[in-house]
Amino acid sequence: MMSFRRLAAVLAALLLLAGACSPGEEVDVNGEDQGVEDPGIEGVAEGGTLIAAISGEPDQLDPHMTSAYPSFQVLENVYDTLVQPGDPPTEAEPALAEDWEVSEDELTWTFSLREGVVWHDGEPFTADDVVFSFERIADEGLNAARFDTIEEVTAVDEHTVELQLSQPTPNLLTQIGAFKGMAIVPERIVEDGTIGQNPVGTGPFRFVSYDEGSRLVLEANPDYWGEGPFVEGVEFRFVSEGTVAMTNLRGGQVDWTDNVPPQEAQTVLDSDELEAGGEPSGDFWYFAFNHARPPFDNPDVRRALSFAVDRDAIAEAAHFGAATPNQTAIPEGNPWHHDYAPFTVDPAQAEQMLADAGVEDLSVELMVTTEFEQTIAAAQVIESDWAEIGVDVSIQVLDFTEWLARQGEGEFDAFLLGWLGNIDPYDFYHLQHHSEGIFNFHGYANEEVDRLLDEALTETDEARRKELYDEAVEMLVDEVSYGFLYNPFVVHAWQPVVQDYTVRPDAAIRFERVRLDR
Repeated sequence: MMSFRRLAAVLAALLLLAGACSPGEEVDVNGEDQGVEDPGIEGVAEGGTLIAAISGEPDQLDPHMTSAYPSFQVLENVYDTLVQPGDPPTEAEPALAEDWEVSEDELTWTFSLREGVVWHDGEPFTADDVVFSFERIADEGLNAARFDTIEEVTAVDEHTVELQLSQPTPNLLTQIGAFKGMAIVPERIVEDGTIGQNPVGTGPFRFVSYDEGSRLVLEANPDYWGEGPFVEGVEFRFVSEGTVAMTNLRGGQVDWTDNVPPQEAQTVLDSDELEAGGEPSGDFWYFAFNHARPPFDNPDVRRALSFAVDRDAIAEAAHFGAATPNQTAIPEGNPWHHDYAPFTVDPAQAEQMLADAGVEDLSVELMVTTEFEQTIAAAQVIESDWAEIGVDVSIQVLDFTEWLARQGEGEFDAFLLGWLGNIDPYDFYHLQHHSEGIFNFHGYANEEVDRLLDEALTETDEARRKELYDEAVEMLVDEVSYGFLYNPFVVHAWQPVVQDYTVRPDAAIRFERVRLDR
């Protein structure tokens, strides 16, 4: 079997192909739907509806209030940000802002906005929309911490926005454009309370309908400012089981899916019937304990349990080799990676550390979700590993909505999950491990780590910034804030009729340039 390292090189070279049917119709599996002829006209839909199978259902459609990946899979195609991750994702490219300037003291950033952009409801996009959106995120949004150094957002004129910062912020472009949680939204749909159900953006596709438990439909935005879209619409179908998604893909009921079971990745890549692409990703997967519950509040207990975990076996079980074990969050090959791996697989040492901590007959409820099947496979390996040292594990398999609710309420001993689409080291560490981090659901707190993360946030010397993160990361690993496990590859698959789709290492799903050739 081809190793996944080699596989990545093969996947990176793959591109794709296309198909067509009318908007809102079921996909034409018999090939009788001819779509619209004369492809090649930029800025207009050219025919066919792309049927996309995704593993989960959006918890809501308000980009400022969700952290769920299924929501962003959809919203990536509806909303725009001021800037956006380019290729590679570490390089920002223009989006609603065409260009920007930075003052000599690095405290004033001036963005020039595109002219002629309109919202999906036909209203003009202006600098006031940027001001409103950023102020809403800062005041209410889940990602408010990304604006910690932004003191004021001002509309200089209709097409110019100025950000005043309290301190130089080297990752500002990533902070405001890394993903659709930083989307620019119109004030009116916030004020009338419809943003969570009926999003109105400036992106390549307009929201049409959402049938809970079934599908969500978008149609092409004929006034989109960028290249495309070239299909008449996208229908997202919610298919939680990866094996079912692949069956539907092979049968022609869907055109594209990112719900490729790891055990099928190699088969898909070798297939003459399907196309596929993959990229080493900035995603990472981990386990975390509830630090508010004894004995998990004891770092020695967390360390003992980490010494018993076989990360190689977990990566193999969860991704069939399509992942690289890692004891930090940032993958090898990333310039911010720090080679630090203190945990060998040592059950005897783990058992002794538990005894030294006075822990006997330990039981752990380990929370996983059907939304991400790899968490179930990983949990089964951990259950076996911890059984070797006398720890009893109860695996709790939940749907993602319940999983999120219990995480938010602190109703867990431990859980497994991943963070997807990370770019800057801030994305990998700050919000999850700073004591005031909004995603620090497990309750980790260390004043020295806070200081290092805060200093790294504003350090403009890149080498010094990396030193700060490296120092913080060693403390996070040693204290098992998270038990980092591995970095997977992003693998997507599609029918050969889908053309011009590119798999991105940040896992963003963009359909604006996709064409169908049925």
